[in-house]
Amino acid sequence: MSAPSSKPTVTEREARQVAEAAREQDWRKPSFAKELFLGRFRLDLIHPHPLPPAEDSRRGEEFLAKLRAFCETQIDAARIEREARIPDEVISGLKEIGALGMKIDTKYGGLGLTQVYYNKALALAGSACPAVGVLLSAHQSIGVPQPLKLFGTDEQKAEFLPRCARTDISAFLLTEPDVGSDPARLATSAVRDGDAYVLDGVKLWTTNGVIADLLVVMARVPKTEDGKGGITAFVVETDSPGITVENRNAFMGLRGIENGVTRFHQVRVPAANRIGPEGAGLKIALTTLNTGRLSLPASCVAAGKWCLKIAREWSAAREQWGRPIAEHEAVGKKISFIAATTFALEAVLDLSSQMADEDRNDIRIEGALAKLFASEMGWLMADELVQIRGGRGFETAESLAARGEKAVPAEQVLRDLRINRIFEGSTEIMHLLIAREAVDAHLKVAGDLIDPDKSLQDKAKAGANAGVFYAKWLPKLVAGSGQLPGAYGEFRHGIDLSRHLRYVERNARKLARSTFYAMSRWQGRMETKQGFLGRIVDIGAELFAMSAACVRAELLRTQGDHGREAYQLADAFCEQSRIRVEELFGRLWTNTDSVDRKVVKGVMGGAYTWLEEGIVDPSGDGPWIADTTPGPSKADNLHRPVN
Repeated sequence: MSAPSSKPTVTEREARQVAEAAREQDWRKPSFAKELFLGRFRLDLIHPHPLPPAEDSRRGEEFLAKLRAFCETQIDAARIEREARIPDEVISGLKEIGALGMKIDTKYGGLGLTQVYYNKALALAGSACPAVGVLLSAHQSIGVPQPLKLFGTDEQKAEFLPRCARTDISAFLLTEPDVGSDPARLATSAVRDGDAYVLDGVKLWTTNGVIADLLVVMARVPKTEDGKGGITAFVVETDSPGITVENRNAFMGLRGIENGVTRFHQVRVPAANRIGPEGAGLKIALTTLNTGRLSLPASCVAAGKWCLKIAREWSAAREQWGRPIAEHEAVGKKISFIAATTFALEAVLDLSSQMADEDRNDIRIEGALAKLFASEMGWLMADELVQIRGGRGFETAESLAARGEKAVPAEQVLRDLRINRIFEGSTEIMHLLIAREAVDAHLKVAGDLIDPDKSLQDKAKAGANAGVFYAKWLPKLVAGSGQLPGAYGEFRHGIDLSRHLRYVERNARKLARSTFYAMSRWQGRMETKQGFLGRIVDIGAELFAMSAACVRAELLRTQGDHGREAYQLADAFCEQSRIRVEELFGRLWTNTDSVDRKVVKGVMGGAYTWLEEGIVDPSGDGPWIADTTPGPSKADNLHRPVN
């Protein structure tokens, strides 16, 4: 059986249609963040802060203690960084303590941890060594366990989940050398042949792929008389004939991860291994990522905690001009930023995770905002730590130790965190994804008005529906509880956090008004205004983080657990966040978007090539994008299962 040899060619419109079809179309449960973008501050959805059942906490804490002991005694982060590999004995040890099955139900041999404790475990493991955190996260957040949990049959769960819980490592294979966030161009094919599918294609950046035993593979099934076809998900055994790991990729950070290039040539996969129906692959992937993305904020929270610890200890020990550097305002502001932001990121992570556990709310926007905000802020915190450390921040831990100083891997943390702004949806893609969800209510009632393919009759009907919706919605954006001096008074305890919540309420309405004005102004061209949409989303992220920080501070106060200090940190974060929000609102309408577009047109048209003169390009030869023509592999198989 021969595989299709040509890559799919799709228009921009077709690509959008594929992405839109994969979206979860309905909102069956409330969403705090969705309401926030609509100008409705539903504090009741997050306050009082939800808490896990006592039994879940007990089991979670019990495992965290076991994991901490393992991390402190069995993980040598310096060795992993030096050798660019997690030792087999470490992976075997993680299997023995059940770390592969943290999110897998106990009836399949897993630990059955909640999302809250799963993220705490990832943060703990990631603080010991980020590559270990990624290994565990890629296996459980997006690998075989999560899609099977959500979409697998009872038979598939019974067959694969016990293996994933104790022995088998899994990986998720979607990206291809010429396919990133545009899955409509997916070229890997899966052709039905009797009771099996035959897979052909190449997958890139397969985290865990080099050592994985099981794979979740996204491939395109041709449409037939018997099947609808489309992008489809499969569970694939890595030792199947025709699978070759052709390269183990190396990166600026996360040097211990087993990330590779995997080729499929005439690989037979039983039809029973298909997850869901044909064509459901993208929906499965996106739904899996709704909660799977929370693993990245976990690593950022861990990094923030470590950055704060090092900044505190170093800034007390290092003196300049007769005083510890922490007492100099230029350094002190950086320490304050790290402390306040770490508090807020943990608040966002725990709140989103607990809401995911309770399953009362739709957290697709909250999870995406958490990933977006944490990845950007995590990078900034690490960058500030490097600056606080000065030359020592730029020096490797190994070099510091060689000359007799504390081996602080500040530069490594900066390198390790950088990928989070790209992993599982780059910042730019997250802006667009969140923006699409944020304007969903508008598109439901007025989308046909700006759709060029809709008939006049459809447009007239949409106009009538939009008139009814906006007649009710717009007046509610004029005034709200944020204008009442006594609103949210339960957040006033020595330090007044109620004023920040009033600020969030007022600016949620302002955000909704700004979005409506932009849609009225640009209509069908709104989707091209990516700069504007990105700022809208960033404002929403800040307002969400402010809300989470205040709610967490109040929770800690009621529990008698560092309540006063939590209020101080929440207050500091909100003050810092408000400055960013004001700047973002200003840049909605005063920006360089127009002139930037002109410059880009000139750059791409060759108008400024003279500016590139006077340098030597050290890049090597080769194509920008590797050839992915289907066929047998010409490389040695680098697959290295860990037994």
